[in-house]
Amino acid sequence: MKITSKELRNKWIKFYESKGHKNIGAVSLIGDGSTGVMFNVAGMQPLMPYLLGEKHKDGTRLCNVQGCVRTVDIDEVGDESHFTFFEMMGNWSLGDYFKKEKTAWSFEFLTKELGFDKDKICSTVFAGNDVVPKDDEVVEFLVDAGVKRENIFYLKDNWWDLPGTVNTPCGPDNEWFYPRHDTPCCDKCDATCECGRWVEIGNDVYMQYKKLEDGSVEPLKNKNVDTGFGFERLLMYVNGLTDGYKTDIFVPVIEYIEKASGKSYEENKETTKAFRVVTDHIRTATMLIGDEKGVLPSNVGAGYILRRLLRRAIRYATQLGLNVENLCEISKIYIEEIYNEAYPLLIEKKQFVLDEIKKEGQKFEKTLEQGTREFNKLITALQKFAPDNKKISGEKAFRLFDTFGFPLELTAEMAKEIGFVVDEEGFKAAFARHQEASKSQDKGDAKGGLAEQNEITTRMHTATHLLLAGLRKMFGTGVEQKGSNITTERIRFDFNHDAPMTAEQIKELEDFVNDAISRKIDVERLEMSFAEAKKNGGYGVFKADETEKVSVYKIADVDFQICGGPHVKNTAEIGKFKIVKEQSSSAGVRRIRAEIEG
Repeated sequence: MKITSKELRNKWIKFYESKGHKNIGAVSLIGDGSTGVMFNVAGMQPLMPYLLGEKHKDGTRLCNVQGCVRTVDIDEVGDESHFTFFEMMGNWSLGDYFKKEKTAWSFEFLTKELGFDKDKICSTVFAGNDVVPKDDEVVEFLVDAGVKRENIFYLKDNWWDLPGTVNTPCGPDNEWFYPRHDTPCCDKCDATCECGRWVEIGNDVYMQYKKLEDGSVEPLKNKNVDTGFGFERLLMYVNGLTDGYKTDIFVPVIEYIEKASGKSYEENKETTKAFRVVTDHIRTATMLIGDEKGVLPSNVGAGYILRRLLRRAIRYATQLGLNVENLCEISKIYIEEIYNEAYPLLIEKKQFVLDEIKKEGQKFEKTLEQGTREFNKLITALQKFAPDNKKISGEKAFRLFDTFGFPLELTAEMAKEIGFVVDEEGFKAAFARHQEASKSQDKGDAKGGLAEQNEITTRMHTATHLLLAGLRKMFGTGVEQKGSNITTERIRFDFNHDAPMTAEQIKELEDFVNDAISRKIDVERLEMSFAEAKKNGGYGVFKADETEKVSVYKIADVDFQICGGPHVKNTAEIGKFKIVKEQSSSAGVRRIRAEIEG
């Protein structure tokens, strides 16, 4: 039976609606914090309060198709079945029906709706432990539903809970299996075999217990049912495929990449992996940015995961000869063609999603180019001077990160591909030393607020001169720098001011800086006495004796600031300046966070 993704989605909802369930729709991909998990990693996660006893406004029988994000195995994406964003088809009983009804309905859906051969369907059930007995009850219900007794197997692993959480439902489950083909690997090739012939197509969890903080369990007041059938996996399977990227969810994107890159999806192993990484990661990025809680790339939390996904996608896109514009086109396919009905909010947020992908992509493309070049130089040197050394030191990896903005995980992945490893503990130690230097810097012990002097931070440092010049023009020459911290990712700049800046003022300040950049002004370094510098209008946090020689950086009629450097030679080198946030730092001190693009 051939089924499209939209048909499968509708079949699931219509089937359970016919059994008295209410379609509650999908909720945000972002966790609410109640379970300690960043993203919703299972369809049941948003229903946690109701599985624990709260009343749901839509009753005791619910169903939906819920988007989920799991990123613990990002590095595994590239094979035929790993996805960072995926959907779970779920249905729930909140203290209503239990094992008898659920086994019958799951069997009915698989055989009558999807056309699975009832004689080939297998199931595994909980084998019990010292606390909870084996689930003989569900075995009898499975047989009554139509599963052959010889196709039912007891396993100790058939116990479900949500990893990393406490005070959450748990209980025995029965997993549904079906063979990929009819050729067994041996005489004992059944659903418990690890030969790859058998694949799990769904899971019914019988939530009878609550997981406590000490790892023990207690009975739940109400017995619940939680069903989870992997949408992408079932779609692949019901269409007789072994590669999840050949379903209609991904085919339009694969075809676009083939046309744009001039390469074939199955050209070779490396190319296939690149296709899959780009396809998966841009899908997840699109869903996260377009979510109702809208994640944006950053260096913390969910924003960091999103940034990592986009940067990995950009790296593999580059291998295929694609650019950021191509990635935006891929996102557009997901929004306009694939998820236009299931996730209508994506249509409303389309331009916002595309703009954010483009902005992050343009920011990272140069970093990737420079970092890859330096990585290759490093490997060449190791192979030449230490051919037996297959380890990249933590210091070298940190230099790639700090000087060129090259993420550790990207260095580690590229190293692994050529048989090298990275001393990640050494990297952490180097990073810790860097943080200590940054603390000293915050106390005024480092020049220009730079944690490390390199091409990126130098551009940002000159941008802070323009930023302060703009603030002094707007609010008067009494505005002074009260703190500065510059990394390869962002500018953090504190200044004295007694009120929040308005949106109009922020825009005016941005325009001032970008105007100076667009004018392509030479940055001149002058040397004179401290007294002479002040007499000519020089200013800055730098303090010296009146006769001491100091460096003054002149940017035409825009800025004349006493500073130890370093600076770009011309403002055109800076790139586009963008204020990300303006907020209070302390009493009478405001803080601006800004970035440069390009």
